[in-house]
Amino acid sequence: MTAKLTNAQIAWRAAQDIPDGAYVNLGIGFPEMVAKFKPDGREVIYHTENGILGFGEAPPTGKEDWDLINAGKKPVTVKPGAAFFHHADSFAMVRGGHLDVAILGAYEVAENGDLANWSTGPGSVPAVGGAMDLVHGARRVAVITDHVTKDGRPKLVKKCSLPLTGVGCVTTVYTSLAVIDIVDARFVLREKLPGMSLEELQGLTGAPLTVDGSVQDLIVPEV
Repeated sequence: MTAKLTNAQIAWRAAQDIPDGAYVNLGIGFPEMVAKFKPDGREVIYHTENGILGFGEAPPTGKEDWDLINAGKKPVTVKPGAAFFHHADSFAMVRGGHLDVAILGAYEVAENGDLANWSTGPGSVPAVGGAMDLVHGARRVAVITDHVTKDGRPKLVKKCSLPLTGVGCVTTVYTSLAVIDIVDARFVLREKLPGMSLEELQGLTGAPLTVDGSVQDLIVPEV
């Protein structure tokens, strides 16, 4: 198989599609990397549901202020004009539709936009947390993920088999092999690794890929 993108490269690609002036929530873990790759010349205002609007990249090692953390309990910096607020006010922003983009990880994404990203079944984490609010409160929901699981099973499927986070909520998936939009309950292929054939990519995808227009090469820098 063609060499896949690293997590950092997937995060870089997702960051390129965040518009100037957007209010963005980044999910815990892998999605937090997106904050490192804001394109030059754009302003992006990052939101964390524990009560910060306007945080920046992680501080250098040894310079952490543990009073400034994100929802994943990781240290962050704050930008000029940042605001701090109550947890309930933060969720009012989410539920009120004031976020432009939410970027999350995934265990499975279905072709109709259903998302499963909080539980792998019995013995997994005890609750969905704020993700269920984010996926239905943000105007656009993007997923960043490896294209397949560690044992090679597709993560993009016809129907999710794991507990759902949200129904029909995902708009775009950025994977280690491709960029795919979800349009009218279909996976619409926008970009793929240049060394990978459509047939090879389809073989690693658990639902049909639709080609609507030209498919661009997925080219990213070494980051």
